[in-house]
Amino acid sequence: MPSSPARSVPPQQPLFRAVASSTKQIYQLLKCISFAPKVHVQITHEGIKFAADHSRVMQGVVFLDKGLFSSYSLGMADEEGIEFPGFQMNLAALLEALQIFGATDVAAKAARAEAEPYRSNLRNYRPDAFNHQTLGMPGTCCILYEEEGSTLDIIIEETGVKTQCKMATYTPESPDDIPFDRIDLSFKIITQARWLLDALSELAPMAPARVTIVASPDAPYLSLSSGGGFGSASVDFSTGRDLIETLSVTDRWAQSYKFDFIKSASEAMRIANKVSFRGDGQGVLSLQFMVELEGGTVSFLDFRFVPYVTQEDEETGGEDDDD
Repeated sequence: MPSSPARSVPPQQPLFRAVASSTKQIYQLLKCISFAPKVHVQITHEGIKFAADHSRVMQGVVFLDKGLFSSYSLGMADEEGIEFPGFQMNLAALLEALQIFGATDVAAKAARAEAEPYRSNLRNYRPDAFNHQTLGMPGTCCILYEEEGSTLDIIIEETGVKTQCKMATYTPESPDDIPFDRIDLSFKIITQARWLLDALSELAPMAPARVTIVASPDAPYLSLSSGGGFGSASVDFSTGRDLIETLSVTDRWAQSYKFDFIKSASEAMRIANKVSFRGDGQGVLSLQFMVELEGGTVSFLDFRFVPYVTQEDEETGGEDDDD
C-alpha cells in the first residue's frame, strides 16, 4: 500500500515579535538607563517597559511604544488578570547588539571625520544624504522572544548581511517601583531639560557628594545647591516663560540627594526637550523627561530618587518608636 503523505507541521509562532527599520531612537532611549548592568523587561500589547534599579534608591524607566516599530505582535490575549511576559537581561549586551545596525554608516562617517581634520563636530550629527536609509537600501531589526524562558533574539539584516544575537534572559526579581505619592504632591515644575543639564554642569566642578533641591512658592522658585572639596555653588531658577513653563508649589520643599545619582540622568537631559520636576511629601523626587522623536512621536523617561534621611526625619522616627 502506498504510504500516506506526511502532514507538514506549521511553524510555531513566537510569543513576541517586533520589527524596526531603525534602532537609533531605541538605542538613545535605552542608553539613558545604562547606569545599571541589568534591566527588568515587561512586554505588553502597548509597548515594552525597561526598568533599571540601583540599590532601591534610584530607578529609571523607559517605555518603548509600539509606534516605534513598523510591526509589533504579542501572542497573548489582552484581558484582565493575564500576566504579561517579563524577564531580566544584560542591558550592555542589548545596547551592543543594537549598535550593529547601521555600523557601516558609522564607520564611514568616522573615516570621513579623520580625513577632514577641520570638519565641524556639529556636522556629524546631521543626516547624511548618502547613508543606507536615506538611499532606500533595505535594513531591518527584528526582536524575537520565542517563549517564556527563552533567549531574546536580535536579528539584523542590512545590505544583504544578516546578523543574529541571542541574549540570555533571567528570572525577574520583580523589584517594586520606588513609591511616589501623586496625591500628596508638594510641587511640580516644568522647564527645558537643557537648563537642568546646564545646572549640573555648573555644580560638577565642586566635586559634590550631594545636591540639595529646593522648591519654593516665592522666587527663586527652584534652586540646586551643592558643596564639595573645591567649594560650594548654587543655581537658581526664576520665573519666565523661557525658563519655567509650569509652576505649582504648595509650601517650601527641600531635600538632598546623591549628586552622582542625579548626574546619572544626564543622558536623558541631553536628548529630552522638557523635564517635569515633582516631589511628594515623603521627599521622593521624580524627574519625567519628554523626548520628541523623529516622525512626531513622543516618548517619556521616568527617574525616581530617594532622598538622604534628614536629622528631622530621624528625630520624628525616634519619637514614633518611643510611643
